[in-house]
Amino acid sequence: MDSLQDAKPGASRTTGVGVLDRCVALLDLLAGGPQTLRSLSAASRLPRPTVHRLLVALETHRLVVRDAGGAFRLGPRLTELAAVAGPELDLASLAGPVLDRLHRATGESVQLYVRSDDHRLCIAARDAGTGLRDSVPVGALLPLGAGSGGKVLLAWSEAHSGGLRGVDPLAKHGDRELAEVRERGWAASVAEREPGVASVSAPVFRAEVLLAALCVSGPVSRLSEAPGRQLSRPVTEAAARLSALLSEPDSQ
Repeated sequence: MDSLQDAKPGASRTTGVGVLDRCVALLDLLAGGPQTLRSLSAASRLPRPTVHRLLVALETHRLVVRDAGGAFRLGPRLTELAAVAGPELDLASLAGPVLDRLHRATGESVQLYVRSDDHRLCIAARDAGTGLRDSVPVGALLPLGAGSGGKVLLAWSEAHSGGLRGVDPLAKHGDRELAEVRERGWAASVAEREPGVASVSAPVFRAEVLLAALCVSGPVSRLSEAPGRQLSRPVTEAAARLSALLSEPDSQ
């Protein structure tokens, strides 16, 4: 019988759901750093074919990944889930009334994004609900280099000045464009992330530190090729309102 005995003392508990217990045990082992299939099999006391099957399943869900040498390590999906469950969860809750008000005022879909490495993570959303609309579910991970939300997160990001790994997220947005976004106080996009979709986003701050990008998105047929004309004011006002809420003492 497959065994988990002493895989990592105190790290995992058994629930009687064997597959789940074995997967969690492997994740606990990987919390100590990258490991090979052989070392994971030995540490977990599970047969190598069983460990390989579980790791492939976890890899499919991006809970584990393989490095250049073939060793397994914890994957990016864990970071994304942690972001939603961590401080950003409080941010999403606090932002709820602001998102509701902005949704009612514009009649379009509203999202709140935070940065997750070279992507942006949707932590709160309101769907337009009727007619043509742009729906982004909570938990969606979108490119940082496409869309107005990404422009905002890049424009006010310290990482843009040289700390960001890789160049792909910046490929569509040069320094001049991001400087214009900062000067204007909002960003717009038309058909960058998805054909036929336009959006406008504005930054959300706490103590002058960028926390998130507040976005309104919808079809170009309603928002036009210049969505900022009708959306820049309500979006920036809503972002400023949320920033003010975050700056209040009882929100700390």
